[in-house]
Amino acid sequence: MGKGNGGFSAAGLRKLREALLRHVESGRIPGLVALVSRGEDTRVETIGTMRHEGGTPMRRDTIFRMASTTKPVAVAATMVLLDECRLRLDDPIDPWLPELADRQVLKRPDGPLDDTVPARRPITVRDLLTSTFGLGLDTTAMGSPMMGALFEQKVYGENGWLLPAVEPDEWMRRLGTLPLMYQPGERWQYNISNDVLGVLVARVTGQPFETFLRERIFAPLGMKDTGFHVPTDKIDRLPPLYAPDPQTGEFTVEDPAEGGHHSSPPAFQSGGGGLDSTVDDYHAYFRMLLNGGMHGSQRILSRAAVELMTTNRLPAEQLAARETLARNLVHLSYGQGQHGGWGFGMAVRTYRGDYAPIGQFGWDGGSGTTTYADPHNQLVGILLTQVGMSTPDSAQAIHDFWTTLYQAIDD
Repeated sequence: MGKGNGGFSAAGLRKLREALLRHVESGRIPGLVALVSRGEDTRVETIGTMRHEGGTPMRRDTIFRMASTTKPVAVAATMVLLDECRLRLDDPIDPWLPELADRQVLKRPDGPLDDTVPARRPITVRDLLTSTFGLGLDTTAMGSPMMGALFEQKVYGENGWLLPAVEPDEWMRRLGTLPLMYQPGERWQYNISNDVLGVLVARVTGQPFETFLRERIFAPLGMKDTGFHVPTDKIDRLPPLYAPDPQTGEFTVEDPAEGGHHSSPPAFQSGGGGLDSTVDDYHAYFRMLLNGGMHGSQRILSRAAVELMTTNRLPAEQLAARETLARNLVHLSYGQGQHGGWGFGMAVRTYRGDYAPIGQFGWDGGSGTTTYADPHNQLVGILLTQVGMSTPDSAQAIHDFWTTLYQAIDD
C-alpha cells in the first residue's frame, strides 16, 4: 500500500481506528473526532456520540473546548507583532504591562510572600513567550503560599474554573499584587505567561485579543469555527464537557453546552486555555506551521518566526529542570508529557521519549485534546474528546492515538 496511501498503511489506519473505538466502546469516552494528515492526504475519524447518554453522533465539525491546546495557536498573535517589529524579543514589557514592573521575587519559591528580594531585571517579551517570566501554576506545590495566593486572589479558580473570570485590566491588577516565584528568565513555569501574552497583544494593538487573532490568523486560515466562545447558532455542535469522578468514574458535567462557560463571550479571552475549535480549523493552523508560515499562496507568519516558535528555546539547565519535572510527575499526568523542550507556547521534543521523533511540536489540553505536528514525517495528528483529565481515560486515548498513528506510517 505504501506511498499510494498517503504514506499511511491501510492496516495501520485500521489499527488506529480500532484503538480509538475500544476507548469509546469501553463507555469511558462518549465520543471523539480524530484527524491525521501527511502531505495532501487527510483522514478523519468520528466515533461515538456528543453525550454520555447517547443521541447525536460526533461529526467532523463538532466544536471542542481546546483547553491548553489553545496555547500553540494563541501565541501566533505575538509572532505577528514580532514580525512587524511592533514588539522585540528582549523589550521589557513595562510600557504595556506596568502592573508587572518593579517586581519583588520570593527568596524561596515555597516561602512566605513577604520574604522577597528585588527582581534582577525587568520581565521581557521573551520571558513571556518561553513561560519563564517568574510565575506559573505549580501542581507540585499546591500547598505553597504562592499557589494559595493565586487562588485567593482569584487569578485562577473563580467558579471552580481554571480560566480567568474577570476583565483583563482587573486580572492584571490582581497579578500585580503578587511577587514572582523565580527571577525573570530563571525557570520554566506553566500557563500564566500565556494569559499575560493575550493582554500584551491587546494593549499593543489597541484591539481585543480575539479581534486581532481573527484578523491575522483565523480569517486568513479559514478557521471559521475558532474563537473564545461558541455562538448560539453553533451551540448544538458543542458537546458537554465531562469530568468523571476520580473514585467512581461516574460522568459529571463539568461544563454544559447551553448556559456553560463557552456559551457567551468571556470577560477574559484566555490565551492559556480559552479557545473552542474543530479538527479542520486546527489542521489548517498546524499545516501552516509545517509549511513554514504559508497557507496556500498567502504568508501568515515568517519562516523565521515559525522556526523560533517550534524549536526548543530553553537553555540547558532549564531544559534539565523541565525534563526532571515531567519524569517525576508521570503518575499525576497519566503518562503525558515526556517531551523535553519548550518553544513558544508549545512543547518541542528534544529527546525520543516515546514513538514520536525529535522535533515534533504541539501540546495537549486538560479537556482531553491533543494536537502535534511532526516536520520529519510532514505529519499532523489531532484527537479531540469531551472528557476532562480528572481520570486517566482521555489521556490514555491520546497515548494510544499517537502510538498507533506512528505505527501507521508506511514509507
